[in-house]
Amino acid sequence: MQTPLTFSDVLVKRPPPRGIDAVCQLQHFAIVTYAVAPERFASLIPGRFKLLEVEINGRAQALLSVVPFLDVDFTSAVFPFPKFQMGQTNYRIYIVDTVTGERSVWFLGTTLDSWTVVVPRQIWRLPWHPGHITFDCADDAQTGRYSRYHMRTEAEWAPAVVELRQDTELPLSLPGFPDTESGLAYLTHPLVSFYHRRDGRVGTYRVWHEQLMVQPASLIKANFGLLSRTGLVSEEEQQTPHSVLVQPIVEFTIYLPPKIVASAS
Repeated sequence: MQTPLTFSDVLVKRPPPRGIDAVCQLQHFAIVTYAVAPERFASLIPGRFKLLEVEINGRAQALLSVVPFLDVDFTSAVFPFPKFQMGQTNYRIYIVDTVTGERSVWFLGTTLDSWTVVVPRQIWRLPWHPGHITFDCADDAQTGRYSRYHMRTEAEWAPAVVELRQDTELPLSLPGFPDTESGLAYLTHPLVSFYHRRDGRVGTYRVWHEQLMVQPASLIKANFGLLSRTGLVSEEEQQTPHSVLVQPIVEFTIYLPPKIVASAS
């Protein structure tokens, strides 16, 4: 259902940061993706957007990813500024912006382990929520593979536990995509996010990063409270993800402040 896509199609030159744009190193970066029936997401997405769908075993499926990581030095991309370290977990659905044709993600929200959550939550009205996030990880410096990856979030909005492993070299399987490069380009390289602000309006912001050098991992267990509570992905379904991709560290640039979308209906 998706056309082939190469990284040459999606890689762009880094827009020069300015103003309050930020840069950060994301450690223990993981993308745990689930393929589920599109109708589960239909009521969540405004009319301007359509779900990115793939065909798996003859059925159309939409894709949702949980993305945990540890911000190890979040700071200004322009000016000397203090650096912050904080755990974060994003919940996002893959979409296409029908106005621009751009492959994007729809954010359900984010859990952030920092007092600075008040800035995106109160000033920019982003759907960000407080939580206490811990990582217990061990990776091989030469291979980049994890012998242990454990993340736990204590939070009212989205409590979570995920345990991954890369004890051996694993094959990379991305069902529903024409080929491996297409799957990686679709899953790892959306650069624009949309979301319902806490005041009901639709917001957006952009990021930039180089091509991710992710590797596949095995899921040992997962319990994402938000997905279970909302019925988007049951706890049983959470144990069989579409794919799990990890990278020990990657750099992102975040372009701020977020903007309000004039028309999203």
